Amino acid sequence: VQLVESGGDLVHRGDSLTLSCVASGFTLKDYAIAWFRQTPGHERERVSCISHVDGSTNYGDPVKGRFTTSRDNAKNTVYLQMNSLKPEDAAVYYCAADLCGEDDCRTPACMDYWGRGTQVVVSS
Repeated sequence: VQLVESGGDLVHRGDSLTLSCVASGFTLKDYAIAWFRQTPGHERERVSCISHVDGSTNYGDPVKGRFTTSRDNAKNTVYLQMNSLKPEDAAVYYCAADLCGEDDCRTPACMDYWGRGTQVVVSS
């Protein structure tokens, strides 16, 4: 049971990139799904969350207006569309499921089924 991230790449400042998060061994539609990112020496930062109840979304302040998360339950997949990328967006991006049944991904202890991450590099 896990989530598998993909789509990371080396891009230039201002480029766009879409990450995918595919559920393996469970049905993704039953969970709110969050994207996180982490750089060496820093704490993991929550980037976005998409509700399993009504598809509502919330975003971290650094990415508001530039990133969009969406879900395709038929494909058991959540996406993160990243636009206007900046060098400070470079990180390993992970997705995780909220196992507490909450729909806003705001309780760190509830997040699980972590994948191995996908690397995003943004050159200036």
